[in-house]
Amino acid sequence: AGNTTVSGLAWDGGYGIRTVEASTDGGKTWSQATLGEDLGRFAFRPWSFALKARRGNNTVMVNATNKIGQTQVTTLLFNGAGYHNNVMQNITLNAG
Repeated sequence: AGNTTVSGLAWDGGYGIRTVEASTDGGKTWSQATLGEDLGRFAFRPWSFALKARRGNNTVMVNATNKIGQTQVTTLLFNGAGYHNNVMQNITLNAG
């Protein structure tokens, strides 16, 4: 258990990323992640989140919002071409 940083990249269809939020309680509450440099509307936007890990499994959900207010979905909207895969991502980390 202790403090660690979780980081990643966010992107959208060309409007640019406005915010990234992280949740450690299954989406009940959200905290702002810190955004890295904005290199333009088509660029990946780095983000980081300070995680206060508890002993055992810690699941972090991440949700990005673009500059026109579009957010990620909680359930994949499947299509054969593989487009629209904008489902919220999560990762489970184990703290000893």
